[in-house]
Amino acid sequence: MAFELPALPYAKDAFGDLISVETFDYHHGKHHNAYVVKANELVAADPALQGKSLVELIRSSKGGLFNQVGQIWNHSFYWQCLSPTPTTPSAELQAKIDEAFGSTDELIKKLQAEAVGHFASGWAALNLKDGKLEVTSYHDADTPVAHDGVQPLFIFDVWEHAYYIDYRNARPTYAEMLLKNAVNWDFVSQNLDGQGVSRADQPA
Repeated sequence: MAFELPALPYAKDAFGDLISVETFDYHHGKHHNAYVVKANELVAADPALQGKSLVELIRSSKGGLFNQVGQIWNHSFYWQCLSPTPTTPSAELQAKIDEAFGSTDELIKKLQAEAVGHFASGWAALNLKDGKLEVTSYHDADTPVAHDGVQPLFIFDVWEHAYYIDYRNARPTYAEMLLKNAVNWDFVSQNLDGQGVSRADQPA
């Protein structure tokens, strides 16, 4: 069974000016889809790769295949991390946020700084590690799935293709607008159950 491009969990026009339909057409319809197409080509060409789920391939591959499958997972998770309607952290998540950062506003500032300060392409992330919340970032196609002891809660795309159509080169504006207005806190809260990796996995 080939990997597939997962459908967006909302309409492409749901975010208004925050994320345009054109951005979704390119980011989801072309960039994300290209990773799916290329990963399927690589897997089809090597019998040793067949029969492994997306997450299994991320954890066992390097180089070109890792880049493709890592980006499939990252994007699949990222779309779920966004919401066109306001949400708030669960009581459990809010307690962890307050313990680690003082408030949700301070967490958002920390994520903004990580996203804006990350050099070149990659991802800002909020993870649970050793029972504590941690803000970090990953270069290029690297992903929390590839790191032991990390439970991904939220990931944020800082590749230029994520924002250039709507924000041109203004990554700070993109980060501020989406992190303040479009985080799916329901999804982030849900991932405290330790099953976040599986929510963007695909079977073999």
